[in-house]
Amino acid sequence: MQNDVARSRSAMVTQLFANGIPELWCPLLTHYRDDRGSIDIGRIRAHLVHLSPVIRTFLAPGSTGDGWEMTEQQQQQLVQQLCTIASELDLWIMMGVLRTGPGEARSAIQHATAELQLSAGDAVAAARALAQRRICGFTVTPPKGSDIAQDQIHTELAQVAELGYPLSIYQLPQVTENEMTPQTVADLAQRYPNFYLFKDTSGSDTVATAGLDYQNVFLVRGAEQDYAHWHHTSGGPYNGFLLSTANCFAFALTDMLAAARSGNHAAAAAISQRVSRVAGQMFSAAAELPFGNAFSNANRAIDHVFAYGSRALSEPPPLTCSGNRLPIQLIELAHTELQKAQFELDSGYLL
Repeated sequence: MQNDVARSRSAMVTQLFANGIPELWCPLLTHYRDDRGSIDIGRIRAHLVHLSPVIRTFLAPGSTGDGWEMTEQQQQQLVQQLCTIASELDLWIMMGVLRTGPGEARSAIQHATAELQLSAGDAVAAARALAQRRICGFTVTPPKGSDIAQDQIHTELAQVAELGYPLSIYQLPQVTENEMTPQTVADLAQRYPNFYLFKDTSGSDTVATAGLDYQNVFLVRGAEQDYAHWHHTSGGPYNGFLLSTANCFAFALTDMLAAARSGNHAAAAAISQRVSRVAGQMFSAAAELPFGNAFSNANRAIDHVFAYGSRALSEPPPLTCSGNRLPIQLIELAHTELQKAQFELDSGYLL
């Protein structure tokens, strides 16, 4: 039975990724053009063009992309426009279904896929239909609440999985106030072949390190810092990463993975340390801002420097979903830390 599930999962994944699931995913930043939160799709497209040589898979809207702050209308507009760009650039969008109330995630997916009229449980057909739109699945979290029992978490996620669409499940206790146990994840993996990717941002890594049989579900780490150590080529438990810092350090992280795969673990660790050093400083500073979340604000500041290069300090700081601009001090810190870590800043990708 378990082998049948793994084979079905593999057949579904092939509909999306002929060469296998990518090891590096990006929860894409959302860029804005005014203080009312209007989405700047041109700026987003330029960012995607910059990242596309090394990253083909993007989560949107995720936490880094302000998904928890956006209105439902903003989320729908963003995904529609991203799918158009993804078709042009040969990219994939994993839709973030950021709904934490009972039954809300299932209802949102049903609404988003109502016109497809697919038979429940046919994961391969569902993947094929979504692939035509450049969508590689839906990301959901457990329902929110520190007092929610594990069996209720299991039931809620199982009801989503029963829809049959390609599914990623996200361990995000910073928002949900709870965690799935390894056994919950293993049971879902053994029952639902459309569940193909598990992301963990908890930092506790209890699922990945439990040693249970997840039937080839692809495990990606979202917690930042010390990246190389966690990859399976370095003896870690993860197949890949879904990192907010991929918005800024996509090329460095790609080089890190290449070094790890080739067995050059010293080079991989050195790259990991450079990125970790900048990320750590920026996350700490961004956490002090009274608006937005630290991951979004820190990466927005770093991306601004990479976008404008030597002109970054003279350009207006980027807007956030709240309508506030980032303080110039955060841009200055990003510029300083990137220089210390010896990242090239002369030319920006927008220039």
